[in-house]
Amino acid sequence: MEDSKKRGPSAPIDLSDVQSRPLAECRHLVRLEDFARPVDLDASAVEFLDSLPRILAGNRLRDLASAMARAHRESRSVIFAMGGHVVKVGMSPLIIDLMQRGLISALAVNGSFAIHDMEIALIGRTSERIEEVLPEGLFGMARETAEGFARAAAAAARDGSGLGAALGNEVKDAPHHGASVLAAATRHQVPITVHVAIGTDTVHMHPGLSGADLGEASLTDFRILAGAARRLAGGVWVNVGSAVILPEVFLKVVSVLRNLGEDMDGITAADLDFVRHYRPEVNVMSRPASKGISLTGHHEILLPLLRLALLKELEST
Repeated sequence: MEDSKKRGPSAPIDLSDVQSRPLAECRHLVRLEDFARPVDLDASAVEFLDSLPRILAGNRLRDLASAMARAHRESRSVIFAMGGHVVKVGMSPLIIDLMQRGLISALAVNGSFAIHDMEIALIGRTSERIEEVLPEGLFGMARETAEGFARAAAAAARDGSGLGAALGNEVKDAPHHGASVLAAATRHQVPITVHVAIGTDTVHMHPGLSGADLGEASLTDFRILAGAARRLAGGVWVNVGSAVILPEVFLKVVSVLRNLGEDMDGITAADLDFVRHYRPEVNVMSRPASKGISLTGHHEILLPLLRLALLKELEST
């Protein structure tokens, strides 16, 4: 075998026969007419939305709003699945507004969302400074939150109402119930389901909470969500800020409905979060859905933009 060290360097390739073509004949992804347009300070919300570039995320935002508007017009489900961060960045009023307008068919949330929503309803504040209270063993030791959660779980297990509905009833008359998604869902009769993972939430540290009640209530909510998702074919599932639990719930909802012979084709599934995660990519936007839309960024910016884009889409059709 020839010693590779004795080989000389490769000769530069001769480019004299390379074929070129006019720039105008090339197929381009980016066009000047798709660029952003500066708007004045007194521009309307519609003018602002129209000024966004028709490139990448700008188009994905429009695509999601269009899919939601189409689902609403065709009486298909639009389901929001949300983690606790949605409450912590102050997005509850926007979610409540969409419910009031009849633009959300159902909501699925994790335990964190429910806890933060309850605390807003009770005292108008939530989200502890963990680094300050953890050394004292006081993180998550709020009495009223845990007691209310335990009462709701017990009531839901007793009457089969589901955890979300029971929590909504628990806070429907709280001092700040107007800012509570749980209370609003109860008020507007929009199904809201709470999907817990034992040991992940602060209320699980309190002795008054029954694991049997909690498990029974959350399992009932899974079945309620599956019922609400029967009209999801041609509809939209929007995952906001849940990297694991709610993507897994969605996958199982689609599986059980397909097993029962339900039509689950034509779903548009979107994921809105800070960074891309494995499970939302495959278990929300890929495996169950016909079309996946990802919008990466802060919820406190993306959700207001999505709401405005949806209202604009509905107004223009």
